[in-house]
Amino acid sequence: MTADTPLACELSPTNALLRISGDDAAEFLHNQFTNDVKALAVGSAQWNGWCTPKGRFLFTFVLARDAAGYVVVLPAPFAEAMAKRLRMFILRSKAKVEDVTGTLACHGVWDGPLPEGANRLGAARAIVFGEAPAGRPATQADWALSLIRDGIVQVVPGTQEEFVPQMANYDLIGGVSFKKGCYPGQEIVARTQYRGILKKRTVHVRSAGPLSPGESVYSPAFGDQSAGLVANAAPAPEGGYEALVVAQLEAVAQKSLHHGSPEGPALEILPLPYAIS
Repeated sequence: MTADTPLACELSPTNALLRISGDDAAEFLHNQFTNDVKALAVGSAQWNGWCTPKGRFLFTFVLARDAAGYVVVLPAPFAEAMAKRLRMFILRSKAKVEDVTGTLACHGVWDGPLPEGANRLGAARAIVFGEAPAGRPATQADWALSLIRDGIVQVVPGTQEEFVPQMANYDLIGGVSFKKGCYPGQEIVARTQYRGILKKRTVHVRSAGPLSPGESVYSPAFGDQSAGLVANAAPAPEGGYEALVVAQLEAVAQKSLHHGSPEGPALEILPLPYAIS
């Protein structure tokens, strides 16, 4: 059950905001990102990603649209690199990239009725720009944990170029479109989808000790070879840590994942709000 008012927290301290505007902004972004940018309506938002030519995520982010154009909400350490890369590909397109992190406030809201005017990320989560929305005060750690529990991977320093979208379950959370035209890495992403060659998926785990993005997990089925990577982690209020781990499906099926080494602490696999295969 959700409360009468949502949880709300400011995202700006650890997230950057890039605004992309101009007559060609929609076409330009549509040809770069994994999701259907042209289908994004004003007042809406979507999970999205930008891949290398090899189909690996460089960045994952929220893309929101307002009357002035598009806003990318992504981890702050990537702001400069993503802005530089966007400008490199603009060429003759009528589009402009601005870092508006210090001038536009950004809040995440979830777990309750979403306020009017919010950029909705599905039925239970939204991004709000400008003034803080009414709601129960929450922290960015709360926001991070809620994303983990909803099975939403965010690429962070240490996990760039590690995952194709399906490994991060972006096909299951509406973060990749298979009906749009080409974008960097599209052929590999499509081949992974339609030829059934996916060997890794994201799972939700609990650990007694701390976990950090980029750390390896192991399974008896793979011996000394890594069976996956920690994607995101956050402390749980009940104690211990919860994390999203991109792991070999064979290891997931055996429900045997260990942190740090084959003999390391066992990780308990928890349910996700959607089915993986």
